[in-house]
Amino acid sequence: MQAGRRHPVRWGAFCVVAAGLAMTSQALGSCPHSCLCDAAVSTADCSYARLAAVPQRLPPDLSGLNLSHNAIRILAPEPLAALTRLEDLDLSDNLLAYIDADAFLGLRSLLELRVAGNRLKVLPVGAFAGLSMLRLLDVSGNEILGFLDFTFRDLAGLSVLKALRNDVVFVSRQAFAGLTDLRQLHLDARNLTSVPTESFAHLVGLTILHLHRLDSTVLPNYAFLGLAHLKELVVSDWPRLETLSTNSLVGLNLTSLTIPNCNLTAVPYDALHHLVYLVHLDLSRNPIGYIQGNRLRGLLRLEEFLLVGGRLRFIEMTAFYGLARLRLLNVSGNLLSTLEEGVFQSPGALRRLGLDGNPLACDCRLLWLARRRPSLDFGESPPACGALAGWNFLDCTREEMAELLTCRPPRIRPRQPNLVSVEQGHTAALHCNAEGQPEPSVTWLDPKRRALTDAGRIRTVVNGSLEVRYAQPLDAGTYRCVASNAAGNDTWPVELLVRTLSKKKPFHLKSWLAALPSSSQPPFDVKTLLIAASIGFLSFFSSVSLCFIAIFFWSKGKGQIKHTANISYVPRSAATGNNGGAGNYTETSRFTMKLM
Repeated sequence: MQAGRRHPVRWGAFCVVAAGLAMTSQALGSCPHSCLCDAAVSTADCSYARLAAVPQRLPPDLSGLNLSHNAIRILAPEPLAALTRLEDLDLSDNLLAYIDADAFLGLRSLLELRVAGNRLKVLPVGAFAGLSMLRLLDVSGNEILGFLDFTFRDLAGLSVLKALRNDVVFVSRQAFAGLTDLRQLHLDARNLTSVPTESFAHLVGLTILHLHRLDSTVLPNYAFLGLAHLKELVVSDWPRLETLSTNSLVGLNLTSLTIPNCNLTAVPYDALHHLVYLVHLDLSRNPIGYIQGNRLRGLLRLEEFLLVGGRLRFIEMTAFYGLARLRLLNVSGNLLSTLEEGVFQSPGALRRLGLDGNPLACDCRLLWLARRRPSLDFGESPPACGALAGWNFLDCTREEMAELLTCRPPRIRPRQPNLVSVEQGHTAALHCNAEGQPEPSVTWLDPKRRALTDAGRIRTVVNGSLEVRYAQPLDAGTYRCVASNAAGNDTWPVELLVRTLSKKKPFHLKSWLAALPSSSQPPFDVKTLLIAASIGFLSFFSSVSLCFIAIFFWSKGKGQIKHTANISYVPRSAATGNNGGAGNYTETSRFTMKLM
């Protein structure tokens, strides 16, 4: 009985194995000779098979089909229509120049489609009809010139769109309409001169946006308006991008911002100040030379700051104040001579520091790195200073470091007495020559103990001196030069006297010209002035003389001039008779007038 019961079990197992072998044989039997099929996972690899078209005989139950690196020019729908279970299709690196509207119509289960590395110039509307389940679409590495309205309207379930390394010139306003579930967009548009803000407004669910190689000098205000869910923004390889407008990132709650390989010469403090949720900030490969103090205070949650391969020369004290959570700082490959502990609000929170590739000076400003060495990860290339010719100074003993990493307090060597006198309206120069190790910084204080800058009428100059232009009596007082470095500071007072001009002093042309500022002095001397006056007088005298000569000759042309005139007249009394009567006798009088 037991033996009889075992026979049905054996025959059942045999039938299962035989059926499996038959299915495997059937699947393998329908695999094209140029492809490698794997029945266990229902995939077919037809890459590098020199195919000119999609094979006609493919297993109908395939879930994955790789047709990359062939010479397929035309995508016929017939071989693909029967692959109703296909989930992954790779057509990369072929010769496709056009996609018919019904090319993928039967692939209702397709999740991932790659057509990168072809010759597509345009994606016609309806090219992706029937792919309602598609999650990833990669059209990178083609020759696409633009995206038309409703190009992706049939891809309601699309999550990732990659369109890198194309020749995009325009993006229509409705190009991304219908992509309500899109989470990632990778766009390369080297011929675009502005951000297609209106097109992005349809991507309300977008969380990751990568924009590469746009041809724009500025990131305009409200460039990403409407992308309230965006968390990661990458703006890379914009060769002409010089600045970010103050409101360019308004409306975003980013956690990661990457702006590498652009033309930024300064950290965009104003554009960043409202990003209170930012955790990662990368400004690598930008010609940024300076990080100012207390300008990043608003980035309360920032943990990672990278500025690799730039032109960074100086990080000001308190530069990272407010960044209590900063864990990673990477400033490798710059021009830094030092990194002082005072740039951090919480140096104890720092865990990773990239400082290699900088011409560090061996002085006491680096001692804090030696103290923090057990808790700091410097990566594969630890920092080195020039005095050790590239050797890692952190490998030195404490005694060696104490001798190597030293500082000398600043000392001011005056080049002039501490009393400077100048006439009102002239320029006074107050010199301050300081030396020390490291080289001290020089600051000037006015008589009210306020720090002076390099702008204005009273200003500091590059060599550490103070210049008082057009000195006035109210400028008089004691100015102080303060030289500081990591080892201490030194102060040198200089008193300025301004002599007022005397009111009874006679006027002299030469002294008046000398008193004028250099920018106001006339471009001639006294001799030149006298010559110019003489020439003007001679010109006037010549003109008057010519006028008199012309009048003289004109008068001669009028003939002989009479010098006398005879005037005759009748007296009133002779013309009237006595007693009112009329008289018959008339007497005429005459006199001669001489003309002068």
